[in-house]
Amino acid sequence: MKIIEFDEKGQRVERDSRSIRSDIGSSLAPRPALKTAARAQPDSASTGIELYMFQTGTLRTKLKYIKMNQGEEDFEIPVPWFLIKHPAGNIVIDGGNAIETAIDKHGHWGAVVDAYDPIMDVADNCVDQCKSVGVDPASVRYVVQSHLHLDHSGAIGRFPNAQIICQRAEYEYAFKPHWFSKGAYIRADFDRPGLDWKLLGGEYTDNFDLFGDGVFKTIFTPGHAPGHQSFLVTLPRTGPMLLTIDAAYTLDHWENKALPGLVVSSADAADSVQKLRRIASDTNAMVVTGHDPENWETFKKAPGEFYD
Repeated sequence: MKIIEFDEKGQRVERDSRSIRSDIGSSLAPRPALKTAARAQPDSASTGIELYMFQTGTLRTKLKYIKMNQGEEDFEIPVPWFLIKHPAGNIVIDGGNAIETAIDKHGHWGAVVDAYDPIMDVADNCVDQCKSVGVDPASVRYVVQSHLHLDHSGAIGRFPNAQIICQRAEYEYAFKPHWFSKGAYIRADFDRPGLDWKLLGGEYTDNFDLFGDGVFKTIFTPGHAPGHQSFLVTLPRTGPMLLTIDAAYTLDHWENKALPGLVVSSADAADSVQKLRRIASDTNAMVVTGHDPENWETFKKAPGEFYD
């Protein structure tokens, strides 16, 4: 397995199971040499950089599992994921639930289903949804992971030419989580042979600009998970869009009215929200929270609509 990461000085290091070596070359995955897929919209309607908002069904749960200690009421949340079309290569963010969740949720998730019951059709998987907007899975250059929880790991290993970008802290924790987080990680989703991982170094690589053009930047936002990251996407027409992912499940988290139902550090979770609020204020970004059913309803949804 090939792994690209950054050391404590922010220097790129490439390693495999047999050796560790320094490498100062480009860390970008090569662009797949493929024909351009047909667009979901006419070329004249787009700038060429497009953000699509998808979801892999919903999770039926209890309010307390989303807003810490808030109650036993039933609560149903969307499971979003995102696709970015970019001239330098397509990006899939998270991919939502893995397709196995729709096929056999108890077999794939086990006892987690008792707390978070996934409602998902097989056709909701991220690969087929990419195809619905004219994106060949082989044309995806990057799969970017906000973190590795089970409702965010659906894209890993599904796109044959993609490099997977994740925080090193998250990658390492996923293999040895605390007891209270263990159920959130489905090892079969991410412990796969032949994957090309690029591991970022937390604060040392904060605001990592994937293409060097300001369109897609990662923001280190630990708390919900040790290596959680959010994303600032700056589009030509729409402008900045801040994808908080699970740093702020809901607007209540965003407004400091509740903590997420699952955290590894409440203090880090609160600090990450404050960090994102400063970024949103500085950039005047549109804020997209991670699982808020009401907030999610206000956005344009794929496959019929996109932001550019």
